[in-house]
Amino acid sequence: MEPGSTVSAVRSSRVLCGTEIRPALIVIKEGKIHKILPDSSGSTEDTAAGCEVLDVGDRLVMPGIVDCHVHVNEPGRTTWEGFWTATRAAAAGGVTTIVDMPLNSIPPTTTLDNFHEKMAAASGKCFVDTAFWGGVIPGNQLELLPMIQAGVAGFKCFLIHSGVEEFPHVTDEDLHIAMKQLQGTGSVLLFHAERDVPLSSEEADPKEYSTFLKSRPDVMELEAIRTVTELCLQYQVHCHIVHLSSAQPLALIQAAKQAGAPLTVETTHHYLSLSAEHIPAGATQFKCCPPIRGVANQEQLWSALKAGQIDMVVSDHSPCTPDLKRLDSGDFTQAWGGISSLQFGLSLFWTSASKKGFTLPDVVRLLCQRTAQLCRLDNQKGNLVPGHDADLVIWDPEKEFEVKDASIHHKNKLTPYLGLTLLGEVSVTIVRGRVVYKQGSFSPTPLGKHLLLPQGKTPGLPV
Repeated sequence: MEPGSTVSAVRSSRVLCGTEIRPALIVIKEGKIHKILPDSSGSTEDTAAGCEVLDVGDRLVMPGIVDCHVHVNEPGRTTWEGFWTATRAAAAGGVTTIVDMPLNSIPPTTTLDNFHEKMAAASGKCFVDTAFWGGVIPGNQLELLPMIQAGVAGFKCFLIHSGVEEFPHVTDEDLHIAMKQLQGTGSVLLFHAERDVPLSSEEADPKEYSTFLKSRPDVMELEAIRTVTELCLQYQVHCHIVHLSSAQPLALIQAAKQAGAPLTVETTHHYLSLSAEHIPAGATQFKCCPPIRGVANQEQLWSALKAGQIDMVVSDHSPCTPDLKRLDSGDFTQAWGGISSLQFGLSLFWTSASKKGFTLPDVVRLLCQRTAQLCRLDNQKGNLVPGHDADLVIWDPEKEFEVKDASIHHKNKLTPYLGLTLLGEVSVTIVRGRVVYKQGSFSPTPLGKHLLLPQGKTPGLPV
């Protein structure tokens, strides 16, 4: 069965249905899961002659990953990344839905016109389904409701300089204005939760990772999250903290949730997989904001994930061109902050999680179901149930592979994971019943579609 072909059924001895792994036959009609039958390897009324049945043996079949934090950067910065390359990387990693961040494209997705420009730029280039976040910046409050009506999944804002001039950070006053606009809409406001705090200005070697780490201390996240929790409780608008790197604010987050705040939080593959102690001098491919912290902090993040205090795990795929990473100088203070990992998220997560007592149903909950709920796509994505889109990833959780330059599908091959051996290799990715990726090959044409949220849809979270 070649990439691009339509599948009528998928058979495996290991299908992850709910929290159970069992032999099953997934019957697909018109791009949706029609029914899931206990597997009998013989023919059935649903798999009559002429229907394409994909038998994958004992490889695991589960819902496609929903990565709700991806910077595609198109239009405007397509030398950094673009929809064609980003969505191919997604497909190769078992990601069947991405949600594109409102920056670092030019223009940013902060007005209705800019949103239309973004969708036009993405048209005909997506190998997986794509939804879109809007942005909240100073002065764009009258654009928020029109963007909701046009189908954005929600909004993102920064409480600190975003790194690009066209997406300025908001003040407390801006946040109160935006919250009033979003009340009653069912939408969600995402926060890059760092705040500027006074820092000592001692001289230090810019090539040492510790120099950069000291410039973004935990207290920056703690103070930002204090603001978020207060706003969330006051306005009862669903708020979401993106890429939590520090374990210090976890108590604050838990207290706000227990007090009734509709608050959710994500962490990323890099915070769970990489640690400050193991970052070499000058290795700027490891730079991101907030920063990768120490091993002890990382263990606290894993504990919080296991305890349900962190709701989901995403890539925060944020690529750039090699020159912006300052690889020649190795200067962490000047390098662009962002890590590329969209293609390897599933394997990165499973490599560590499988050693920490997490199960395959946990993978689905944290990488598929909760992420689909956040962007209000949980009525069609993130679950293997009849009526949902037939978005499947077929992979081998026991198989190891090495991350090699030739197999990286995002545009600029920079990634801190190059050369690592990971556990869990993706072999086939199916989007709405069509094979978009199979063992290194892609469908001849992009098969993804734009996912626009119907106005007024009830949110699936808090979880």
